[in-house]
Amino acid sequence: MIKRWRRRPAAMLLVLALTGCSVGDIRRDPPVRSAAPTAPPATRSAAPPPVAVAETRAARVAVPKGYDPPRVEFVDVTQGYALFASCGERPPGRDCPVLLYATTDGGRHWRKLRHPRPVADGQQMYTASGVLTLLSEPYGWWTSIDGGATFRHTPGEAAPPEWRAAQGRFQVVEETGGVGRWDGRTLRRLPAQPDLPALNTVTERHGVLVAAGARDGRAYAAVSTDQGRSWRTTPVPESDGAVELVRAQNAPDGDLWLVGDRGDRVSFPALWRWADGWQPVRAVGHPERAHSTVPLGGGLLATNGPSGAGVVRGDRYEPLPWPVKDTHYLLMLADGGLAAVAPDEVLLGTGRHTTRTWAKVTIDIA
Repeated sequence: MIKRWRRRPAAMLLVLALTGCSVGDIRRDPPVRSAAPTAPPATRSAAPPPVAVAETRAARVAVPKGYDPPRVEFVDVTQGYALFASCGERPPGRDCPVLLYATTDGGRHWRKLRHPRPVADGQQMYTASGVLTLLSEPYGWWTSIDGGATFRHTPGEAAPPEWRAAQGRFQVVEETGGVGRWDGRTLRRLPAQPDLPALNTVTERHGVLVAAGARDGRAYAAVSTDQGRSWRTTPVPESDGAVELVRAQNAPDGDLWLVGDRGDRVSFPALWRWADGWQPVRAVGHPERAHSTVPLGGGLLATNGPSGAGVVRGDRYEPLPWPVKDTHYLLMLADGGLAAVAPDEVLLGTGRHTTRTWAKVTIDIA
């Protein structure tokens, strides 16, 4: 079984790291997806029959009885990590040391890694391309850039530089607000800042830097094409319904989107796509709810929610025959693959755009 734990309100943003987007402090949860328009959606097309999973990778690892299911994260469709860090009601201690495993073949086989601080009050794991970061509270951070073979210790609460670098060159400066640039050692606030009434996200793709936020139910954005030395405020057309938080997301081909989460965080989001300005995307026929969104490239954006997976293509929403359930959360991986993460499994999707071949990964205790 695979369990995707909910992070404590103070750490990372894996989703955004993998998409090149910063939304505040590294030790915060990614925002829960969603948003719904006030106008009723058009009649939806019937969902096609789901395609079958092409391969099931059911691995067993030597973990003592009593451990809860692990936290599992994939960096790409081959490399992933599993952290066993809790034992039911038993408090953390020497009778429940954290156990760390890794795979380099997409979950077919897992090998045990030496965790540098197996006994601690709290254990967390964060992954990004080329970086594995472990937080063992209150002892600090351990970071590996060689797949867990060796670790470097960083004491204190501040995230290690290797992890900050993996979040992209431009990030939200949590302490003071505004957009900052990572210089290899610290995040320095840019002298020129976007003229926005609110800021909660920044992303960069193919030389275009986007900063955005929401206030009083409206989305605002600005764009820089000179590495943040100057900014141009870009109007965001008003959506059909208020938005509470805006996320800038990008696809591997540089396709840029704004996703406006509604106040209830469960309704279908407001959407805008960059095309020499922010163009509203109506997604006619969309379901009422969606909890994850992933730009696929080619002007396509995938969503998932209680109605299953779908794609926004042009101005319309179409159901997808992916074997993805309501419990899955969609993520874009570093190599362009997709991960659909659920409490008991991970689906890995290889391919391009909406044409994907899916493999199911599960981990059981031997």
